[in-house]
Amino acid sequence: MLRLQQLTTGYGKKVVSSQLCATLPTASLTVLMGTNGAGKSTLLRTLAGFISPLNGNILYGTKDITNLNPRELAKTLSVVLTFRPEANALTAKQVVEMGRMPYAQFFTRNTAADTQAVDQALQLTQTQGLAHRYVNTLSDGERQRVFIAKALAQDTPIILLDEPTAFLDFPTKVHTLKLLSYLAHSKGKSILLSTHDVELALRFADNLWLLNSSGIVSGTPSLLSSEGAIAQFFARDGLHYNHSQMRFEF
Repeated sequence: MLRLQQLTTGYGKKVVSSQLCATLPTASLTVLMGTNGAGKSTLLRTLAGFISPLNGNILYGTKDITNLNPRELAKTLSVVLTFRPEANALTAKQVVEMGRMPYAQFFTRNTAADTQAVDQALQLTQTQGLAHRYVNTLSDGERQRVFIAKALAQDTPIILLDEPTAFLDFPTKVHTLKLLSYLAHSKGKSILLSTHDVELALRFADNLWLLNSSGIVSGTPSLLSSEGAIAQFFARDGLHYNHSQMRFEF
């Protein structure tokens, strides 16, 4: 279980979010949502270790992950980013095999455990048929599944995804969220993703983190809906949130 304790994020002296407190449950899909400029990407990059927190703690069990060395951190959490990584010269399987790098020893071949982890990741994401295709020949949806497979091969308890449904058509967005929900529940992963697809998030999320300038409001979609937190969070002129149907009306 990952816990944020009075976490302040930002760059240099610029504070983006402050005093954030939240818990990322085990075996669940948690969706991070927020208005533009609220700091979703900054928070994810801080959790991933790409930038240092300005204050506070990020605890996994009793350990503050900001104190972990790169190999320990890579065995704790894996990351799938929005941008398209420069992996065009690699096959899909080679990308997935990169997930095993935290476990590699110098000058050694892949172990049986590495091979099993890669094969299982390809199977779970239904990307076996893409294994020998170059990444630059894949569709956006296929590429996204390959990088999710890489995160699975990394075999971490926590997976972070920044806008994983960006660039995808609607059916592929649904398929991607179904896959992530299945992985969270069947493999016991703590999955945190950010998205602008609000209604899809409400449909598939086990938990929500609603981020704004006041901090994070967290809870299940049904709880936050019944408390009016979702309607208040996304209040817009002419936009009404229907609690009974858990959807927005225009």
